[in-house]
Amino acid sequence: MAKSYTLIHLTDVHAVAEGLLHGSVDSTAAFRTALDTVAAAGQPVDAIILSGDIADQGDEASYRLVAEALESAADGLGAAVVVAMGNHDERHAFRSALVGTEPGGEPYDVVTRVGGLRIVTLDSTVPGAHHGELSADQLEWLASTLAEPAPDGSVLVLHHPPIPSVLPLMNGIGLRAPEKLAEVLTGSDVRLILAGHTHSASAGTLAGIPVWVGPGSAYGADTMASAGKTRGIPFQAFSRVDITEDGVITTVVPLSSAPAVYELDTEVLLDHLASHSG
Repeated sequence: MAKSYTLIHLTDVHAVAEGLLHGSVDSTAAFRTALDTVAAAGQPVDAIILSGDIADQGDEASYRLVAEALESAADGLGAAVVVAMGNHDERHAFRSALVGTEPGGEPYDVVTRVGGLRIVTLDSTVPGAHHGELSADQLEWLASTLAEPAPDGSVLVLHHPPIPSVLPLMNGIGLRAPEKLAEVLTGSDVRLILAGHTHSASAGTLAGIPVWVGPGSAYGADTMASAGKTRGIPFQAFSRVDITEDGVITTVVPLSSAPAVYELDTEVLLDHLASHSG
């Protein structure tokens, strides 16, 4: 592997052009705050990845707001932008207002190269429905795409997680027939699968490949809600993904306006710890 890669993974942005999401959440502002947080860190970023549910109503106005913020952040960071469709997204508006291509109703499946890393985006959405599916044609395309390994491996991005959720609602509207995807991925160079949809960070495996389901940047889902209840909570976050020669590290980055508990110079702290170690 020639180099390491840092990817910023956001999902379930649910941007709205006007007003508040569910009457209480400024989801568009949260998205901008996430991008500002990344920019303020001053650390190298190779790609910004959005894994679906980008505009809550699938409208062009909301996509344009996201596109403007993404373009500004990506230009400043020198990062590639990768976007995937979610069940709240609309394919025509997604293409025309976010991606900047001709409108079309076919699945949005694309390949993005970032150095020697290949990022493959699969459209798991079913227009008019909330569950996810991958057609035989899509799986055939994926197999063909992965037939030749990339120098530094591949990352697969889709909205619907190919693993179960602890949230009963999400299992009812999850990805159907994930075993078909597993058949294609077995023996491939895919090192990580990124997904969203559940608004709750979780991890698992598919065909021996790590699966990371990112937390929602708009709001969180309470995985400890009372039986029979589904509850959204004011938890907003994104993920930092580091791909190295030795493996993959996924880290949740919460968005918070609370003051820091402490902030110290890292070198000073390391020297302090070293002087007190046995």
